[in-house]
Amino acid sequence: MATTDGAGIAPAAAHGDGTGLFTRISRTLSGQSSIFQRPPSGRIYDDEEADEKDGPIETRAEDWELMPEIRLVKQQNEKDELKGRKLGVTWKNLTVKGVGADAAFNENVGSQFDIPSHIREARHQAPQKTIIENSHGCVKPGEMLLVLGRPGSGCSSLLKMLANRRLGYAQVEGDVRFGSLTHKEAKQYRGQIVMNTEEELFFPALTVGQTIDFATRMKVPFRLPSNVDSPSHFQKASKDFLLRSMGIEHTHDTKVGNEYVRGVSGGERKRVSIIECLATRGSIFCWDNSTRGLDASTALDYTRAIRAMTDIFGVASIVTLYQAGNGIYNLFDKVLVLDEGKEIYYGPMKEARPFMESLGFVCEDSANVADFLTGVTVPTEREIRPGFEDSFPRTADAIRTRYYETQIRADMEKEYSFPDSSEAKRYTEDFKVEVDYEKHNSLPKKSPLTTSFLTQVQACVQRQYQILWGDKATFIIKQGATLAQALIAGSLFYNAPPTSAGLFLKSGALFFALLYNSLLAMSEVTDSFTGRPVLAKHRSMALYHPAAFCIAQIAADLPVLLFQVSQFSIVLYFMVGLTHNAGTFFTFWIICFATTMAMTALFRAVGAAFSTFDGASKVSGFLIMALVMYTGYMIPKKSMHPWFVWIYWIDPLAYGFQSLLANEFHGKIIDCVYPNIIPFGPSYTESRYQSCAGVGGAVQGAISLTGDEYLASLAYSHSHVWRNFGILWVWWVLFVAITIYGTCNWKELSGNSGYLLIPRELAKHNKHAIAQDEEAQVTEEKRIPDSSSSQTPQIEDQLISNTSVFTWKNLSYTVKTTHGDRVLLDDVYGWVKPGMLGALMGSSGAGKTTLLDVLAQRKTEGTIHGSIMVDARPLSVSFQRSAGYCEQLDVHEPFATVREALQFSALLRQARDTSREEKLRYVETIIDLLELHDIENTLVGRIGAGLSVEQRKRLTIGVELVSKPSIMIFLDEPTSGLDGQAAFRTVQFLRKLAAAGQAVLVTIHQPSAQLFAQFDTLLLLAKGGKMVYFGDIGQNAVTVKDYFARYEAPCPPATNPAEHMIDVVSGSLSQGKDWNRVWLDSPEHNKSKAELERIISDAASKEPGTKDDGHEFATSLWEQTKLVTHRMNLALYRNTDYVNNKLALHVGSALFNGFSFWQIGNTVGDLQLRLFTIFNFIFVAPGVIAQLQPLFIDRRSIYEVREKKSKMYSWIAFTTGLIISELPYLCVCAVLYFVCWYYTVGFPNDSNKAGATFFVMLIYEFVYTGIGQFIAAYAPNAVFASLTNPLIIGTLVSFCGVLVPYSQIQTFWRYWIYYLNPFNYLMGSMLTFTIFDTPVICGAGEFALFDTPNGQTCAEYLAPYQAGLGARSNLVNPNATQGCRVCQYTRGSDYLATINLLDYYYGWRDAAIVVIFAISSYALVYLLMKLRTKASRKAE
Repeated sequence: MATTDGAGIAPAAAHGDGTGLFTRISRTLSGQSSIFQRPPSGRIYDDEEADEKDGPIETRAEDWELMPEIRLVKQQNEKDELKGRKLGVTWKNLTVKGVGADAAFNENVGSQFDIPSHIREARHQAPQKTIIENSHGCVKPGEMLLVLGRPGSGCSSLLKMLANRRLGYAQVEGDVRFGSLTHKEAKQYRGQIVMNTEEELFFPALTVGQTIDFATRMKVPFRLPSNVDSPSHFQKASKDFLLRSMGIEHTHDTKVGNEYVRGVSGGERKRVSIIECLATRGSIFCWDNSTRGLDASTALDYTRAIRAMTDIFGVASIVTLYQAGNGIYNLFDKVLVLDEGKEIYYGPMKEARPFMESLGFVCEDSANVADFLTGVTVPTEREIRPGFEDSFPRTADAIRTRYYETQIRADMEKEYSFPDSSEAKRYTEDFKVEVDYEKHNSLPKKSPLTTSFLTQVQACVQRQYQILWGDKATFIIKQGATLAQALIAGSLFYNAPPTSAGLFLKSGALFFALLYNSLLAMSEVTDSFTGRPVLAKHRSMALYHPAAFCIAQIAADLPVLLFQVSQFSIVLYFMVGLTHNAGTFFTFWIICFATTMAMTALFRAVGAAFSTFDGASKVSGFLIMALVMYTGYMIPKKSMHPWFVWIYWIDPLAYGFQSLLANEFHGKIIDCVYPNIIPFGPSYTESRYQSCAGVGGAVQGAISLTGDEYLASLAYSHSHVWRNFGILWVWWVLFVAITIYGTCNWKELSGNSGYLLIPRELAKHNKHAIAQDEEAQVTEEKRIPDSSSSQTPQIEDQLISNTSVFTWKNLSYTVKTTHGDRVLLDDVYGWVKPGMLGALMGSSGAGKTTLLDVLAQRKTEGTIHGSIMVDARPLSVSFQRSAGYCEQLDVHEPFATVREALQFSALLRQARDTSREEKLRYVETIIDLLELHDIENTLVGRIGAGLSVEQRKRLTIGVELVSKPSIMIFLDEPTSGLDGQAAFRTVQFLRKLAAAGQAVLVTIHQPSAQLFAQFDTLLLLAKGGKMVYFGDIGQNAVTVKDYFARYEAPCPPATNPAEHMIDVVSGSLSQGKDWNRVWLDSPEHNKSKAELERIISDAASKEPGTKDDGHEFATSLWEQTKLVTHRMNLALYRNTDYVNNKLALHVGSALFNGFSFWQIGNTVGDLQLRLFTIFNFIFVAPGVIAQLQPLFIDRRSIYEVREKKSKMYSWIAFTTGLIISELPYLCVCAVLYFVCWYYTVGFPNDSNKAGATFFVMLIYEFVYTGIGQFIAAYAPNAVFASLTNPLIIGTLVSFCGVLVPYSQIQTFWRYWIYYLNPFNYLMGSMLTFTIFDTPVICGAGEFALFDTPNGQTCAEYLAPYQAGLGARSNLVNPNATQGCRVCQYTRGSDYLATINLLDYYYGWRDAAIVVIFAISSYALVYLLMKLRTKASRKAE
């Protein structure tokens, strides 16, 4: 843990002579310096004089193992007579209001268009809810305050106020002072007032060492003590100390990880976030539930460390905790209890319990005092002393009124003048001087940062490379895909000829060089949102300036993009056969690089400028479409409509494309060849009687042209090459500036979270949730029925009981790691019988969850040895669905209501012979039992908008219970993240289940003594999955206590036995003993082994308690498919963001496409435009796919994490449901695109042509959705899918006969990929229906103009040509003898023949093939889903 004055860090000696190093760096560590000669003063504890003169400061954390190291620092400071950075925080009359009620409506696809009711609702002002009401308090330097309250009572909001984070609240009244600074003055010291939030936000690819290394580097003071030789020495020492303080030095080289990336365990990740906070060396620390996920022993260590630093260095620490044990509670000075935002007690820790007891509440001796204090307003939790039944205060207001009358309050009020005292003013002055003294002298006076801007940039660059390296796979895939794409594109445009036939090919290749790199740059939008929460956190800790992060990203891009562009350019350039000249090549290369830099910066700017990913992805989708269309390749500059031509001028791709073309064609002579030369054939040998046609810039009557003439026809010029290069960098600078501006103005999350979501169609069922304007959780708790009410007995009777015995024996589990095999479970045995509630305990990382996973058959990797049996028989095929398993993570479909989630589970998992009515009746039973009435019709949602942590936990348990598990129920940490009351309720409820005859096994982290007493047996594991104890717990844990007392580890009176055991086995009391050995040598072990054998032989001789029906799933495939499809349909119907995005993309791109190609004419040049407007329709796919895949992968992870493992339904039902739910929206999308586009571009109005085109467009919607879904079905994550898309779509687009006409595709590709390409048939059918019968009328400049020899008429001269190669040409003036005017085509069908569409029936043939592709792309979704579905591992 970090330590200094102001929590400066006290690094320990990394090697050898610790004292020396301490003496050298202690001066800076405490943020003090010898230029201040006045002796320190400041009340840290009790007697000020005693503190200063009579030896060391007293602290209640004397037994913390790193205490001596901190004392060394303090002694050194005293020798140097240094000052501190002490502040303290005081607040008076603090009232905080948030916007919005507790419940909001979730619109569905239909209801969002109900404009009148939206207008009605908008007229009512959003109600404000009071989150904190009139709170007071004072935490002086050296004091620790514990803030207690149940979830939703405003604890986190109070901490945010005391950490000076006011964003997102509607109104903050009252006075908060930091030292003697006001909250506005304290803004510039945000790096000293630090808050550790509940979320753990990290870059998962970094290791723990790299994460902490970065944080400590950003806080190295400018003026080091004269005897520390370098900043790096200082930083390394502080990092080592911090890692040791939390006991995670062994994780130094392990990735931090997250839900998707494997890394350290949850408890270790929590400790990393604690350390990162301590690295800031702040003066005021706010810790929001920082022990969540830590076992009892680690949590106590953490609190001791905070206590030690608070005492020794005069920090002010404010902490909120759930389920705080008495060992932790006793370390605090003061306690503040909040209930519904009202402060019902604030005063000394020692007086809190007596005060509540004096009001008539009873606190049991073994109870957690913290839980007692928060439970006094909950009718089901509190116990009343005899004689007080009529007089005790029943509500928060009543308790507060009684508190106001006490002497405690009067004493506390005296402290509120602290900010105006001379002591506080002196502290504050010292603090200001001290902070300035540590700050780098290049920083502005008001900057909250510590290190110089250059240091920040260097550290951020290094971190960017570490992130890249940590996620090597993605990087390698990206570069590999680039190389593959370059080779494919190079072979597509291979050896383009230097004649007129090569013009279109070379333009296509140059366009592709820009297009591919721009498509890759689109992933910047996604990256921008993954890194944003971490950046917001670091900004609040004042680690670095956001601009340093942006500049670091650019610096890290340079080499990566250089490599990417170089490998792509070299391959493409030389395969296509572009000009072999060094100058031309390097010009091509540098322009590609500049364009890629500009496009990367553009998409990064889009990411930075938007607050939501949905908004940014919409805009980036439209942007890429608009920029590609107006590059000048699809629509030449002179054909652009005046209403959109401005896009051309602001398009970086257009500048790049013009430069590339000018660079390639400048100074070339281009000969015309067939079909651009008319007439052509053996009888036409004299070039003066021939002419070029259909080549831009060719002079009529000439048979060759210069490159510059061709460029001029496109309105390009070679003189613009370097001008454009400059303009690209100007764009780049502009985009970078927007990125920096956007990044600096990111807002953190708003203050209003935690509201319920009610689906609009169920509004009438939910009147109660909307009417109330109090905190959601509170309203719900208030209506909890009294647990002794009459309905309880019937519920108990309805619960299913179980007669099977579950046993496991000699169980070991090994996984392969890079360092060889790692044993996670080592020879574990045990049993659970009906009616027994078993606890599975151990420190963080002892293998508790692993054991549950193995027992419940949830592992798909590793090897399992040993036996797992039910009734002494091997596990049956139906075991996974007959056993309930509540995972630690509450994974649910966010768009289902609580009732729907329970019904879904009941209908799919209860036995086949149970009627539907009976299944649904049982759901009602469970809703009663779990007290879910108030939220049964609200959506699960996501944390913040939807159910709270505790409500989710109850739903997770409910979903397993409604399946009527017949063998056993496993629960993995059902109490973590809950407050004491909710945890107790959960365990009490499990006790009820056991009493009804269920067998229950639970892993549990930090049980209070009362919780622990609810369990019957205990299986205790030590590190490495070794057994330390298995057997009965005994009344008041007497059996377990006796066992440990026998081996010299007695449990002190009034100590929680659960915490004591974990301390003994793996914490501070382990005395270096091998407790696994102790267990194996004990009589208890032998007795348990014998009992296990007896249970197995006993069960083997009887009939099995549960009959296996032989079915893997409880319901038939048809039934599964119906239920899953219904759920998916509902979810999409409620997911308005997703559906609206889809519709907006279609309407937007259709209108844009339609108006860009407005009413296309009938000239030869217009044929090309017709081709491109249809080609543009293909590009609706990438945007929709990018939005569809994350949804698919989210759904898939819900299925794989929970539903697949409990054998709810098969992967076939899952895939069918996902596919069918999309179909109605795809039909609507096709209609919208068709209506907005088809008539706008002026395509034929006959119903047979329009209808046929619409049919193909509809089928294409299915084709690309299938493609997107099959990529997602197999992709490990959304990022991987987004990198695979450009490769697959890019290849299909390249070979569909548009970029390169059929006749010019290389033979290697022409005979297979061209014919296997759905886009080829899509283009073919749509071109046939829209162009085949169109007459072609040449424009004035499009005719071939030439004279005839010997005064022949044009018709005579051209007869051989028109009978052969020129059969499709149109001679306009057959009787003229000079100035013959020939048009290349007569009808649209003539043009189609050149691109391999020879007859009208090709249209319907191709349409039918597109249908086949739609079917096969959906078939691939099934195939890849099947390949991904792994079987669970069985014990060998």
